[in-house]
Amino acid sequence: MDLPFWKYSGGAEGGAAPPHLCHGLCRRGLLGRVGLRYIGAMSQNPPLLRPDLARASVPDTRRLEARAGQPTIGMVSLGCPKALVDSERILTRLRAEGYAISPDYHGADAVIVNTCGFLDSAKAESLDAIGEALRENGRVIVTGCLGAEPEYITGAHPKVLAVTGPHQYEAVLDAVHRVVPPSPDPFIDLLPASGVSLTPRHYSYLKISEGCNHKCKFCIIPDMRGRLVSRPAYAVVKEAERLVAAGVKELLVISQDTSAYGLDLRHADERGHRAHITDLARDLGSLGAWVRLHYVYPYPHVRDLVPLMAEGLVLPYLDIPFQHAHPDVLKRMARPAAAAKTLDEIAAWRSVCPDITLRSTFIVGYPGETEAEFQTLLDWLQEAQLDRVGAFRYENVAGARSNDLPDHVAEEVKEERFARFMEASAAISEAKLAAKVGSRVQVIVDEVDDQGATCRTKADAPEIDGNLFIDEGFEGLAPGDIVTVQVDEAGEYDLWGRRV
Repeated sequence: MDLPFWKYSGGAEGGAAPPHLCHGLCRRGLLGRVGLRYIGAMSQNPPLLRPDLARASVPDTRRLEARAGQPTIGMVSLGCPKALVDSERILTRLRAEGYAISPDYHGADAVIVNTCGFLDSAKAESLDAIGEALRENGRVIVTGCLGAEPEYITGAHPKVLAVTGPHQYEAVLDAVHRVVPPSPDPFIDLLPASGVSLTPRHYSYLKISEGCNHKCKFCIIPDMRGRLVSRPAYAVVKEAERLVAAGVKELLVISQDTSAYGLDLRHADERGHRAHITDLARDLGSLGAWVRLHYVYPYPHVRDLVPLMAEGLVLPYLDIPFQHAHPDVLKRMARPAAAAKTLDEIAAWRSVCPDITLRSTFIVGYPGETEAEFQTLLDWLQEAQLDRVGAFRYENVAGARSNDLPDHVAEEVKEERFARFMEASAAISEAKLAAKVGSRVQVIVDEVDDQGATCRTKADAPEIDGNLFIDEGFEGLAPGDIVTVQVDEAGEYDLWGRRV
């Protein structure tokens, strides 16, 4: 049985749960395109379109046949891009130690399952993945967010060989060494400088920090991953330089709170690079690749990033988790309650960079949300005119303080509000995309087959936003190419165009 190297676990775009500070992005595996966006719970999607069931293609690093006697490891990675980066780091270390990477359960001496543990639905899916690995292989090591609750895992699956918590790389490697001792051959086991990547070669996630200092009532990420710990800026830039040298055309900057980057380091300047998001964005923008910022909280200093976007140093794209618009709901969430000021900030950003794309996620049906408060959210959305929007039905999470709030919203009311919210956001998206017809835009090519090329504009992050399709004159295009396209047609979330 093929091993699903990248499986999405609940809690991301289009899921039935709140966007926690882990900010899972809805990936579709690396196989094919999912046409559904921001709609319904994953359990409502047709099975072939469910990202957790889409089988990932096996990158070249996994196609290499293992040498005789070479120990082999399989990996199932669930959750958000930050977990994917953790999986890449683990596999890179294992490859450097002489382990081969197996694309199927039966070819592996052991399997690592990197879990998601924020939501109850994600926990259940992680347990299912562990159970599948145990049935198909029998030798399973568990890591990731759910690993912070080892008794929860061993209570359901007592036969797992080891359980480690999130970003505990050394503990994972120690467990692998115990179960499958390394047997390196220094003349054969050579690892490219760029390491093992689980994304297409032309883009890569760049994690700049771990943890979060916020105390949002619906979120338990600080309990699982701890407080903010930023990487030194010089280390981030060095990794980015290696990625670009290896052919990466787009860097996707991720963290739990990108705006807070470097706060724990007192924004130290080390080896010529200052640990502040504005300085880091400028440094990354000098490398010649597209730079896309995710999970940016609307702190006042975010306005310093917008001129860099207007200059073309980083992409004119801000991913900001607003969560709601009514001040009382935001207070119950323990989040900044200044929706009116946020509208002023949005207007200021657009005045500096008119082409800026704003995407966000919101929670509907949060405990205590009244119809009037929900209507305020709809009214705010119409005024803000955000380009990319996702919504989540509130879901209790074990250990979250929001569980104890009074006046939980009935499930049928959540569903009704979710549908109204998505209808409003879809109309905004459709109108904004229709306005692009006739314009010329730069796109990056993600996939090419005999039907056409699947591309993205600067306004579209991989896996979570829309696409631009070229179905004529696409011959000669390859993934990673950046070309100019004239937009000929628009839908609710996607564009169609031709090369010029």
